Amino acid sequence: MYKVTEAKNVLGETLQVCSLSPKTGFYRDGCCETGPQDMGVHVVCAEVTAEFLAFTKSQGNDLSTPAPMYNFPGLKEGDRWCLCASRWKEAIEAGVAPPIVLEATHEAALKYVALEVLQEHSLS
Repeated sequence: MYKVTEAKNVLGETLQVCSLSPKTGFYRDGCCETGPQDMGVHVVCAEVTAEFLAFTKSQGNDLSTPAPMYNFPGLKEGDRWCLCASRWKEAIEAGVAPPIVLEATHEAALKYVALEVLQEHSLS
């Protein structure tokens, strides 16, 4: 995809777009960018699976049901979405972590998960 930010990904390169359809990211610009307002640290670009969607719903974060008041379409298997680093780490521990896109995962994810673990779950 194309460059839209100066932020770096976990590989030390320019952060790439995660998804424009549905439009993801804390700032809803398609990138897993983060900042002081992003308390959830939405920095892991994942391709969600049905198993992960069921897991996160069971943890109190329903990502599959649309929420029009927040302009949120609801996710389905195969959609790419910027996940909270801590939730993705929980999903690893539960054995349901969805695959990720390293080029679109913000370097802040490295504060939560080692690069080797991220690489093990990479789509590329």
